[in-house]
Amino acid sequence: MAQSVYGRRGIAVAPHSLAAESAVAVLREGGNALEAMVAAAATIAVVYPHMNSIGGDSFWVINGPGNRPGGIDASGRSALAASRDWYAQRGISGSIPFRGGTAALTVAGTISGWGAAHKLSAQSLGGRLPLSRLLEDAIFLAREGIPVTRSQASTTQAKLAELKDRPGFAETFLTQGQVPQVGALFKQSRLADTLALIARKGTDEYYRGALAKQMAAELAAVGSPLTLADLQAHQAKLIDPLTVPVGGAQLHNMVPPSQGLVSLLILALMERFPGWKQAGPESAAFVHAQVEATKLAFRVRDRYLTDPDFMALPPAELLAPARINELAREFKSDVALPWGKKTDPGDTIWMGVIDGNGIAVSFIQSIYHEFGSGVVLPSSGVNWQNRGCSFSLDPAHVNTLEPRKKPFHTLNPAMAQLADGGSMVYGTMGGDGQPQTQATIFNRVMRFGDHPQQAIERPRWLLGRTWGQSSDSLKLESRFDPAVVTQLRALGHEVETIGAWDEGVGHAGMLVRHPNGVLEGGFDPRSNGAVASF
Repeated sequence: MAQSVYGRRGIAVAPHSLAAESAVAVLREGGNALEAMVAAAATIAVVYPHMNSIGGDSFWVINGPGNRPGGIDASGRSALAASRDWYAQRGISGSIPFRGGTAALTVAGTISGWGAAHKLSAQSLGGRLPLSRLLEDAIFLAREGIPVTRSQASTTQAKLAELKDRPGFAETFLTQGQVPQVGALFKQSRLADTLALIARKGTDEYYRGALAKQMAAELAAVGSPLTLADLQAHQAKLIDPLTVPVGGAQLHNMVPPSQGLVSLLILALMERFPGWKQAGPESAAFVHAQVEATKLAFRVRDRYLTDPDFMALPPAELLAPARINELAREFKSDVALPWGKKTDPGDTIWMGVIDGNGIAVSFIQSIYHEFGSGVVLPSSGVNWQNRGCSFSLDPAHVNTLEPRKKPFHTLNPAMAQLADGGSMVYGTMGGDGQPQTQATIFNRVMRFGDHPQQAIERPRWLLGRTWGQSSDSLKLESRFDPAVVTQLRALGHEVETIGAWDEGVGHAGMLVRHPNGVLEGGFDPRSNGAVASF
């Protein structure tokens, strides 16, 4: 088994090694964690184009000076024109399409998050590196080409039939009409020009400049309800993350419309469950306890979570100890609760950075489904997200579509301030698998004593669907002991075995800053990732 990577002055983890290297290069030049993450975010949008884009959203959870937690919500709202009636007038009922212009109904917020982080860095951390430096690697890689990963090639092939006729997709993601081969150079010249324009003029260009006007016109041409006014109305928002105590640590995650509350609730519930801590990191008792906590947390999510402006209860109230205690009483160690099978697929990227001063960033950036809406704008080369297809067209649904509403997000970056004075950032891609994998690797490190790389490399599981999955069963990687599978089935779980190192369980990562200042990190071999440090 591989060992964790150590550092002293800075460390970064990403699902693609080039993004981690971009972050550490900035740290070596005296940049801070926020500046480093902007660089990594730009690079990952180029080198992992099937999983994220500058046409998507992002969330930041930050461990700031004096261990003060903070965050940035860089997610977009639906168009002012986007309503249930708008879709009905176009013959769309039941659900919003996953692909095409009608799926591109929310503003892409991630660029505003880069701008907010860059500004916060300068104002609060003495950041001095210009945006042109932070986007330098991404511009070079987009213009000169990236080596195609197996993940990009296989995902392009798997989604080709449903995406090849979407506006701009074939011209952007195919090479002479064919799926690009692993190791081939893949160039994105229009994206390079767009990133260079943002580097020169600033992130506001994306929402209020000539670029915004151009994108708005091109979105209208493919049937999107988004307008220039929607782009101009967008702003990233500084937030205070949600917090819950677990085993002496303070856990932090993103506020709604993120499902960060779900991730916190799973770990808080498990802390109240008996028996599993005496088992082991690959035991049936551990898997069972976490799966049952996931079912209970998803029940809360499905009833309450949406845009916070539309929620029936304040998010913090859903994390009140009395509520968690009441929910925890439903756990049974000897039988599985009924499973409603309501999970959603989705994909994204998670990355983490910690600098030498202990400033830490847990970051997630996404276009929702693989290649988002599939729409690539012809002038800018921006692949637009389909996050808005998570809205319901049922007026009674908690996440029903309304104009200028934020859709529910599976995205949630996690951070922990540990009882010993250390800190941790961790996360993964994978839709509804995100809170599950977060809980898995956190507990393996904090409850079973794994180091980060070990916790990530051990076999994992997933309840329900994530990207590339079509069934809602409990899926275990085939490296689990067959006896564990047998025990779980005996408890009433519908168990399915998946690949030994299956991307379906996510691309996880974790960084830890120990009380003595030592930095330690692990990456997921299921991805093209790496930990870089110095």
